[in-house]
Amino acid sequence: MADISIEVTVNGRMRRATVEPRLTLADFLRERCQLTGTHLGCEHGVCGACTVLLDGQAVRGCLVFAVQADGGEVTTVEGIAADDGTLSTVQQAFREHHGLQCGFCTPGFVTSVTAFLRDNPSPTDEEIREGLSGNLCRCTGYQGILAAVRAAASTTNTGTSNAANINEEAR
Repeated sequence: MADISIEVTVNGRMRRATVEPRLTLADFLRERCQLTGTHLGCEHGVCGACTVLLDGQAVRGCLVFAVQADGGEVTTVEGIAADDGTLSTVQQAFREHHGLQCGFCTPGFVTSVTAFLRDNPSPTDEEIREGLSGNLCRCTGYQGILAAVRAAASTTNTGTSNAANINEEAR
């Protein structure tokens, strides 16, 4: 198969490349864009470590081909923080509420939670669990992760979020 030229806006920056049709979006981000925050775990869409936002929707980077993102806008975990490096509401909550341990799954969780809270800013615990059911963690036991999501939702809803508001986080 012939290579295909694509143009993708990644974290606000236009990226042009010629790619093999079977190159995954996760591999494109890691290898061509040098954005290694998107982690590859299972490469079957089960673990959620490769979650990125494609046109605002959380998708598994290992299941989407780079050519499918042509003309689209991708936000990776590196694009969630403010341009000056200030952590987003979600990132800050994960930090403060021990929502990470080894950190391997964290980028996928942060990206998923960013989209989840944009769409459901006042979730119940049951909705949080359902919303995160596509992300797996082998270290934390999920209590810190759930506390982080609750805190991020609470901070956003009380208007005390830091520089990167949840609406901006989904770019």
